[in-house]
Amino acid sequence: MSLVINWVISGIAIVIAAYLLPGVKLQGGFKAALLTALVLGLINAFIKPVLSLLTLPLTILTLGLFSLVLNALLIMLVTKIVPGFQVQGFWWALAFSVVLTLVNWVLSVFRQ
Repeated sequence: MSLVINWVISGIAIVIAAYLLPGVKLQGGFKAALLTALVLGLINAFIKPVLSLLTLPLTILTLGLFSLVLNALLIMLVTKIVPGFQVQGFWWALAFSVVLTLVNWVLSVFRQ
């Protein structure tokens, strides 16, 4: 049950982040947000660890800032997979990544 609650919270966070950023479009409403949360969760679970390991030297060299770039690139990958989710470029994907992290954190604080 906790997994479903976290999924819904992530969907709400995606809706809020898309509302706050004009370069991010979420067509299809909450259904598209839930699909985006699912795909992003799967990508973060399976693809991101491999890419993080492969880019570890670059991440160390940039003092961790390359992880933000990696997050933005993975969000751009999600836009290619989910039909109702659009990001208008790399910088909007980077901003979406930061805003999504903050909104998820705030919502998780209220959950406890």
